Amino acid sequence: MSDLEQLAIAFLKACRDHDIMAATAESCTGGMIAAALTDIAGSSSVVDRGFVTYSNEAKMEMLGVSGATLDAYGAVSRETAYEMAAGALSRSRAGIAMAVTGVAGPDGGSPEKPVGLVWFGLAIKDWPIITESHVFENNGRDFIRRETVRTALEMGLRELG
Repeated sequence: MSDLEQLAIAFLKACRDHDIMAATAESCTGGMIAAALTDIAGSSSVVDRGFVTYSNEAKMEMLGVSGATLDAYGAVSRETAYEMAAGALSRSRAGIAMAVTGVAGPDGGSPEKPVGLVWFGLAIKDWPIITESHVFENNGRDFIRRETVRTALEMGLRELG
């Protein structure tokens, strides 16, 4: 069993223990977090939905991310991750929502937002939204996306205790 599979199983168990459902809002991972969760048999009792919002339009339409936020800070920002997590929570039946937005590469990086930068948002019903960023080593697109999935699941587990 892979370490991602073990993390997904642990996250699903934590959600069951807290009697909450989960939602994901994903940009750079394109649904990989939801896939990691739904690869586990029985996950339908915990996973409510996943939003794949690769474009700015999708972030605005599906999650309610503000156009002003995207204009001012860009898609890869603390502010956007925050609004993605808030939108996924409010537009689902979930009690926890994980959001990710980043630069998976190989192109698209800049000095301010290098390849490997990912912003994470985590919203839990009735708790303040948490955001954090990581700059993963640029070992290729697949590596950055896998590490993003791992980090999101670890963050969810950490906050669920």
